[in-house]
This record gives sequence, structure tokens and C-alpha cells, in this order.
Amino acid sequence: MDDSTAGAASEVGLRRALSLPLIILYGVGTTVGAGIYVLVGEVAALAGPTAPFSFLVAAVLAGLSAFSFAELCGRYPRSAGEALYVRTAFGKAGLSTAVGLLVIAAGVISAATVIRGATGYIGVFVDLPLVPTLLLLTAMLGLTAAWGILEAVSAAALLTLIELGGLALVIWVGAPALVEVPTALPTMIPTWEAAPIVAVVAGGVIAFFAFIGFEDMVNVAEEVKNAPRNMPIAIVTTLVVTTTLYVLISVIAVLVVPMSELAGSGAPLAQVLERGFSGAPQIISAISLVAVANGALIQMIMASRILYGLGRTAQLPKVLATVNRRTRTPLLATFIVVLAVALFTTALPLITLAKVASVAILIVFAVVNLALVVIKRREGSPSHSFSVPLLVPVLGFIASTAIVVFETTRWAIGSG
Repeated sequence: MDDSTAGAASEVGLRRALSLPLIILYGVGTTVGAGIYVLVGEVAALAGPTAPFSFLVAAVLAGLSAFSFAELCGRYPRSAGEALYVRTAFGKAGLSTAVGLLVIAAGVISAATVIRGATGYIGVFVDLPLVPTLLLLTAMLGLTAAWGILEAVSAAALLTLIELGGLALVIWVGAPALVEVPTALPTMIPTWEAAPIVAVVAGGVIAFFAFIGFEDMVNVAEEVKNAPRNMPIAIVTTLVVTTTLYVLISVIAVLVVPMSELAGSGAPLAQVLERGFSGAPQIISAISLVAVANGALIQMIMASRILYGLGRTAQLPKVLATVNRRTRTPLLATFIVVLAVALFTTALPLITLAKVASVAILIVFAVVNLALVVIKRREGSPSHSFSVPLLVPVLGFIASTAIVVFETTRWAIGSG
């Protein structure tokens, strides 16, 4: 560690450099990831033509927790948000630390998983050895995360714009098919019978994971200008933007690609683009590579800020809260996260770990919703920031818990 990092954490703080547009792009970037490029086919395999309705169900499920996070972030705009909310509600440092570490683990595993997946997209253009490629990608993203919060989030914002450009291209190619919506609409809305409803909900559970990401935003709250006002706006805006994109793209996919091809397809948006471009595989691979890099970068930033926050509150060694005077970033915390990502990327079975990461995040959602219930019952609603009715976190807790039970049961049956 050089002299510039020798000062105590109290001497150098994080830099409040993120404007509302930047934090919105950060949120959209961490939510709209590479998953949407393959997820439509998986949802269609379960829900058929009602796949767009499944995305609406998922938006409602995710929205309950998103609104809870929006209120909590407005109340307590600090790093290590989830851990702070739990400690404030229950007064138990051990539980708070466990929640923080669970979020860090999920972020590290998610970053490792998507970096591993990036090699497949790189392979479309050039054949490189696996392990050196993984380590190089991880190091490049780690250096970007350490560079500075404004620089790192600006890079993420640029990648997000490219990512959104890819989705806009899909919408542009498929837009002529939207004239068929009035005719096809009856087949997209499920009937009130058991089988169609179960299919839509099952598809919604899968689609739910495309909405996960807003929880990462709260962990850079200390670096956002006027966080009590801007963070809730950014979270809600992210939810609205992603819901609009997902529903529109799923409608186009259902209309453009025959259901026999769409259901279970690993590259449904490539199939949409093939209707307008001969080089669809290369286009999708390039855009997906950008989405992968963006998702991994944001996960690294998020995990390092939780380590910083836990160090600052002495729940972990205080050295983790040391902020570099030049970059105004927690370099030691960032280095630890990058090292962990590199180890997971090169050494562990990532498909299983990805499932663990998803369940871990849902457990965090359940606990955070319960924390807001306790805080609201004890302190009432805030007058100075965003607030939601008590019913919202109650339903968020129930929905998150139900999905955890559903996923772990399905996982246990599948493993048995």
C-alpha cells in the first residue's frame, strides 16, 4: 500500500460524484444484463404465447422489493445498505454482518459467472486460452473499478448505452410485427384456469431474475449527489425502464419467432435479428459481451462498497474502510473482491454457484423487506424522503420467501 492510502478512513471519504442520470444508467446497466438475450426463450418454454404476461408478473414481484429498497435508501443513504438496514431494524450486528457477507458472496459469484460466460462470446471472434483470458478480463474490470467512482460508473454508463442500443436494434427490427398485437392479444393473456395461471407464474419466476440488480444501487449511495432524493427516483426509474423493455421485447419475440423455435431457444433475440440482418450472431455476441463486462464491473463495485461499509462500522477490520486519497475509492476492498472473483472464475463450478447466488439475493430481499416492516412500525413513515405503505414490504417479504422455497425445492428435486 502506498503512502496515499495510509490515512485513516475518517480522513478520506468516498466522493459524492454521481448525478441522477449516471445512477439511473448504473441501475439500468446492472439490471438489464446478458440474461435478457437468452431469457425470453426459457420463459416462452414455460408460458408459451403468454410470456409477456410472465414478465409483467415478474415486474410486480421485483417491484415490491424495489420500492422497499427505495424507501430504505432514502432513509439511510450509506454503503453496505442491506447490512445497515438489518442492523437498524433488529439491532444485531452479527445478523447485519451475515447479510452483508451474503450480498458480497452473491456479487462475487455473479461477477465470476458472467466473466466465465464472456469467453463464449469472445470465442465467436478469436480463439484464446481459457484461464489467461479469464484472469485478463477480471484484472481489466478490477482496474476500472479501482480507477474512481465517477470514471468507473461513466464506463458502466457507456456500456449500458451500447447494451440498450442492442435492445433498441431488436425492437427496430421487430417493430413491424407490432401491428399484429390487436389480433394476437387474446393469446397473450392467460385464461382464468389452473394450467395457464400456473404456466404464467412459473414463467414469471424465471423472468424475475432478469429484474434483479436494483439492490446493487443502494451500495453506492454514499457516492450519489443528494442521495435521499435521487436514489428512490433512480430505483423506480430503473424498474419502469426495464419493465417496458422486457415486455416490449418479449411481445416482439412471440410475434416474430415461431413458438416451436422460440420455446427454450438459447438465442431468441438473435432469431429476431436474423429477420433483418445476416450477421446476427456476430452482432448479438458483441453486444452480449458488452453486457457481460458491464454486469461484472457493477458487481465488483457493489461488493467492494459493502466491504468498505462493514469496515467503516467496525463489523469487519477497519482497514477495509481505507480510501485512497487520489482515486477516492477503497482500493484494499476492491483488490480483495477482484481476487475473490478471479478465484471463483477459474476454480469453481459456476452453474451451481449461480443458483446459490440467486437464492442468496432472494433471502436478502426477504430479510430487508422484514427490516422495513419493523422500522416502519417503530418509527412510522419518513417526512423527508420517499415512503411506501406498510403493505408493500409485507408483500415483498411473502413473495421473496415464497420464491426461495419454490427455487430450493425445485433445486432439491432436480438434484435428487
